[in-house]
Amino acid sequence: MYRERSASIHGRPVLPGCVVWSRRSGPAARVRVLPDGCLDLIVAGDQLLVAGPDTVAQITELAAGDAYVGLRMAPAIGPAVLGVAAADLVNQRVPLEQVWSPAAARRLAGRVTAGEDPGEVLVAVAAERLAERAADPVMRAAARRALAGEPVATIAAGIGLSPRHLHRRCQVSFGYGLKTLARIGRLDRALGLARAGLPLARVAADAGYADQPHFTREVRALAGVPPARLLAA
Repeated sequence: MYRERSASIHGRPVLPGCVVWSRRSGPAARVRVLPDGCLDLIVAGDQLLVAGPDTVAQITELAAGDAYVGLRMAPAIGPAVLGVAAADLVNQRVPLEQVWSPAAARRLAGRVTAGEDPGEVLVAVAAERLAERAADPVMRAAARRALAGEPVATIAAGIGLSPRHLHRRCQVSFGYGLKTLARIGRLDRALGLARAGLPLARVAADAGYADQPHFTREVRALAGVPPARLLAA
């Protein structure tokens, strides 16, 4: 069972663009988590974990009865909350105490286990940290545009940074460049079209791929399996 809700406290949205999610496993299962350009702060039983931005799908093995609650932080927000460059966490899952001080990680663990809604605790802590160190507004806007399908060259030209400076800012905020983020956004849009029932040739054209073989190669590269297998799962 998997659910998502807005990043809110007592029903009041606090972190626009961020999502609180929960997953509870019945029988044991293997879950394929696709790249999304985000960092996640996760409560996994009695552990607190950080999931970095992915360049390829990650396979999570769930035991029967496993339960998780996470805060998925939109691109550029996670590094500001965690105080670490996204590039340092690409394709990684690490204990929070490796990112924060052990004392800070223990304080959050204490709040999570104090009987409050874990999702709301994660949102509150993220909001507190963002009040001290705001996310890069230029990179937040660039990420939204890249994920929505705007040409990367247009975004880069509008930002007005040198290619080298832009790449450095992207490494901090997303863990990779705008082109990779744009590929992730295009895949997400394509899968939405495919799940709505469109034939794959039409999906490839509407999502902006050169042709259906190009779409298939991109799905394999980012998801690790061909489209038909991914959609069947």
